[in-house]
Amino acid sequence: MVGVVIMRVFGAFALAALLFTVVGCSSAPAPAPVVPIMPADAPNAPNSIYRIGPGDNLQVFVYGSPELSVGGTPVRPDGRLALPLVPDIQAAGKTPTELAHDIAELLKKFIQDPNVSVIVHSFNSTFDRQIKVVGEASQPIALPYSDHMTLLDVMIMTKGVTKFAAGNSAVVVRRVGDHQETIHVRLADLLKNGDVTQNIEMQPGDTLIIPQSYF
Repeated sequence: MVGVVIMRVFGAFALAALLFTVVGCSSAPAPAPVVPIMPADAPNAPNSIYRIGPGDNLQVFVYGSPELSVGGTPVRPDGRLALPLVPDIQAAGKTPTELAHDIAELLKKFIQDPNVSVIVHSFNSTFDRQIKVVGEASQPIALPYSDHMTLLDVMIMTKGVTKFAAGNSAVVVRRVGDHQETIHVRLADLLKNGDVTQNIEMQPGDTLIIPQSYF
């Protein structure tokens, strides 16, 4: 009988030790995820300010005054816009926020404390302000230029390059005055190795050409 009791006590202690081990292991903190360290001067996701161009379609909302709100209003080729009570206002070259502020200032003559918002409904800016990406981009595209847009911003919007791209042989063709300038960029070093020295600032009308690798 004593032997049986001893065996039961020993078994209970063994079970408790096993449960302690299992619980202790399951409650141990998981290893911290490995987070890549970016250089201090690495560019962030694109946050450039878009400036309105001729041909863009705008929606203008005047809160509390639906009769003054308009949608799908195009910016004329001369860069100007016509609105109720504001028959002629310069829009091209301004950000949506700047244009909304200017419209509100003009409407103060007619309504008290106007609250105006401007939304770019579709981007149709003139071709000379577009950034064009051709060749081995995942999505060759023409993009509206934004202030301080960089090469990395452009590549994020085009979703990178194809597996056939010769990224380090890419060039940016830029018109300077009456001639063209070719800028060589090591695109693969920028995208794969984080070489931010290759992250040049783009200019309106630039064309990025990404050739195909022959190897």
